[in-house]
Amino acid sequence: MNDPSARPDPDALLAMAQREGRGRLKVFLGAAPGVGKTFEMLNEARRLRDGGTDVVVGLVETHGRQDTAAQIGTLEVLPLRQISYRGQTLREFDLDTALTRHPQVLVVDELAHTNAPGSRHPKRWQDVEELRDAGIEVWTAMNVQHLESLSDDVARITGIRVQETVPDHVLAGADAVELIDIPPTELLERMQQGKVYRPEQAARALKGFFREGNLAALRQIALRRTAERVDADVTGYMRANAISGPWPVGDRVLALVGRDASAEAVVRHARRIADALHAPLMVLHVEMPGGAGGISPSPALRLAEQLHAEVETTAARDLPTAVLNHARTHNATHLVVGRGQPSVWRRLTGRTLTTALVRQASSFTLHLVPALSGVMPRVRREVAGLPNWASWVAVPSLVALTTLVSIWADGIVPEGGLGMIYLAAVVALAAWFGPTAAAAGALLSFLVWDFLFLVPRFTFALSGIQEVMGGAIFFAVALLLAGTTGSLGRSVSTARARIFGMRRLVEVSRRLSAVTSTGDLLTVVAQEAAKLADRPACVLLPLDGEPVVRAARPVEMEPDAASMAAARWALSRGTRAGFATDALPSADWQFRPMRTADGVVGLLALQMAGQVKDIETERDRALDALIDQAAIALERSQLMAENARNAARAETETLRSALLASIGHDLRTPLTSIRGAIETLRISGDSLTAAVRSDLLTTAEEETVRLARYLSNVIDIVRLEGGQVEPRREPVDIEDAVRSAAERASRRIGRDITCDIDSRLPAPRLDPVLLEQILANLFDNAAKFSEPDTPIVVKARRVGPEVTIAVEDQGIGVPHDQLHQIFDPFFRVRRGDAAPAGSGLGLAICQGLTHAMGGRITAESPIRDGHGTRMTVSLPA
Repeated sequence: MNDPSARPDPDALLAMAQREGRGRLKVFLGAAPGVGKTFEMLNEARRLRDGGTDVVVGLVETHGRQDTAAQIGTLEVLPLRQISYRGQTLREFDLDTALTRHPQVLVVDELAHTNAPGSRHPKRWQDVEELRDAGIEVWTAMNVQHLESLSDDVARITGIRVQETVPDHVLAGADAVELIDIPPTELLERMQQGKVYRPEQAARALKGFFREGNLAALRQIALRRTAERVDADVTGYMRANAISGPWPVGDRVLALVGRDASAEAVVRHARRIADALHAPLMVLHVEMPGGAGGISPSPALRLAEQLHAEVETTAARDLPTAVLNHARTHNATHLVVGRGQPSVWRRLTGRTLTTALVRQASSFTLHLVPALSGVMPRVRREVAGLPNWASWVAVPSLVALTTLVSIWADGIVPEGGLGMIYLAAVVALAAWFGPTAAAAGALLSFLVWDFLFLVPRFTFALSGIQEVMGGAIFFAVALLLAGTTGSLGRSVSTARARIFGMRRLVEVSRRLSAVTSTGDLLTVVAQEAAKLADRPACVLLPLDGEPVVRAARPVEMEPDAASMAAARWALSRGTRAGFATDALPSADWQFRPMRTADGVVGLLALQMAGQVKDIETERDRALDALIDQAAIALERSQLMAENARNAARAETETLRSALLASIGHDLRTPLTSIRGAIETLRISGDSLTAAVRSDLLTTAEEETVRLARYLSNVIDIVRLEGGQVEPRREPVDIEDAVRSAAERASRRIGRDITCDIDSRLPAPRLDPVLLEQILANLFDNAAKFSEPDTPIVVKARRVGPEVTIAVEDQGIGVPHDQLHQIFDPFFRVRRGDAAPAGSGLGLAICQGLTHAMGGRITAESPIRDGHGTRMTVSLPA
């Protein structure tokens, strides 16, 4: 019962359990149209119905083929649903009718079909999944070129891009796959006889898709995919029933990668073998408790994933047994391992991995990958940041210290007891520096103990059998302690590193789930990455196709211009780039992509050059796990933002109504004033004094300016809501832009504006026109809500990866219960029953323009003595 291979595989049992309660799915798979999938499906359905099974046809596409239509015979056919679309009436499969009828077996043809707009699901395979969830067995048909993973391959072979595809997991989750196959020559004969398409369609098809070479290639793909499916069924059956493999029904390649420099060579060699055999590839890494640190296997495992291998990591004490159990469980037939460089002791005692596999793996084909040419890098174990030579200095030093203690204890402790003092030194060397240093210390300790303390003293000779046996036992115990304690020390170090990584990941998961904004999320990721890697880290997000630093720890750190080229490479290719990678390795930073199902959502950057030590293996794994969690959290944050945008779009009609109401109300006042002034001048102009005429003209001019500004704001908010604002980015001198905007606003509003700007600010890539409009609206807002004799101050600062511009006033401030509405369109702060004049669009426009440039805007109030408001615009530096 302790043998893992003697127990059913839990994953296989779980897969079987998940199928319980769901309807079965049988797929009739063909290489091309016309091979007879629908014909054979209907033929079997009739035989099943004649046997007493409730079989119903939900939908069948005969394509005008009389032989296929005749196969329906007396089978019950569900009525189709009619959908009106663009002046046409489309006939689609009626999912609700099928669910209500609930037959034992339902025939639904054309699995890859795209449903008409207005259907419950966009794809027919989604209808089939709902039918299966309801417990209905479904029979369907599809061609192999409709598999999503084969879309590019089919396009290269046939020159035609298949638009309707089915995800691979649908076919993988089918309970049965039946291949309907005929030779290409026979299919071409059917085409020429008009049994597949009408004559005019057949003539076009024979010149395009239905060429003999195309059909032969598609047939090979269909045969191979069916064989892979059968192989998966056999493997699943063996794992669920604890059957020890391998069964020689098909080739499967298993590559073992370790912590040596040949790991990547093993993966590449295994990929070549798998390609030659047309076999699936599996890659296994076994963690040995107390194993040496060595080279991280992560690059080899990432290479395996890039080569589309099935990667798995496990832990075991007995490496050969773990490899063979995994190979038998997964029905592997070929084992690929590296020759490596085992120690002389292991070679002499026959304890190498290759020797054990040759002796035990008689049912497998064993491939040994030769060591890389040149000198293999020796794995050295550094302790607590000490250099490698420290252990060889510690051995004689600790033995000398132990000798001094023994000399002091000589005469107090018996001769045999002095040996125990030396054993303590051996244990200390094993725990601190590993078994090699401990073995050297054991030999040196035995020689010193024999020379100084065993009779006859000051000679290496032993006087009797008692001294000989005592010395032999001492040396054997010392070596045993060296090996055992050294392994224990490595196990403790590895366990500490793993516990540290697990604790960090648990803490990261808790913190990531608690944050509510993307900015806070990126800050948490940068902090945790810096702690795990023990070096500066930053997070970059794509903005208009360019990576931009959005969070960093320390906050002032950011990649240099040369390293940013590696960042662009990592963002565009979705692979690691920079220091110690295959792409731009001369960079000082290393960039790791944060990937999701939709692609790369960001980059984690680590400063590697100039650091004291490399990242430990366990910490590197924890970093990879952090990146995966961060990518998921960032995707979740983006989805939440997208949902918020969708909700905003749903409120567009409300905004339009508000715009119309606002126009009707707010335009009436200035238009009435202008009309009154003009009429007065027209009727009584000659009788009015010069002062009155000037006052009327001034009123008309002011109301005209007010009207123009209001209409401009309305146009801007409509453009923002419609997503029509596209920033034109160029380097902007922040100091010059802020001072120019302040001078123009000062002349317009008749107020002094104080500028407090840091020197040597960066020149971010922004749209200077949009920035000018943001600042103008903020200055107008500050003037509107503050007294004429109070100051208005604008401050510009560099804060981490951002440039912030803050506009402060000493006005009435914003009530706490209204602060969250400050950037809503048409919102105006109210104090009692009064509301300042204005449309309530200025700050909403500021927010929209700031977001368009990749920044954010916040409001604080009060800022001192219960008064004042601070509007802060934060833009990527």
